[in-house]
Amino acid sequence: MQKLFTSSATAVGGRQGSVASESGTYELKLGMPMPGVDMAGKTTPEELFAGAYAACFDSAMNIAAMQKRIQLAGSEITSHVSLNKGAEGYAISIEMNITIKGVDQKTAEMIVEEGHKVCPFSNAIRNNVEVTFNVKAE
Repeated sequence: MQKLFTSSATAVGGRQGSVASESGTYELKLGMPMPGVDMAGKTTPEELFAGAYAACFDSAMNIAAMQKRIQLAGSEITSHVSLNKGAEGYAISIEMNITIKGVDQKTAEMIVEEGHKVCPFSNAIRNNVEVTFNVKAE
């Protein structure tokens, strides 16, 4: 496999600390959203993953549509990443609410399926993280 680029970030202090990108584009305070914890101005690893996965998946869908020669009028993804606790420990689950404009429902679902095959984030978590897709065509 050919490495195309590497992105780096450093976390200090775990969920009660901070995370910063090596490029300097962000430096964020982290928190654990528990009762009584002030989360003002703080984020979570799950929120960061939700944004990254949504952006990557949206690009993958658009690439899949281009490869199939399907013209889209736009797309939008809201990714919900949940932290779950079970008998085996902690795990995340993901629900993606996807709207694809300019195609019918069947085509939208096919684009999501194809995007899921090529998205690097999907490939990284496949068969390890529960991912649910709610697809809407407009």
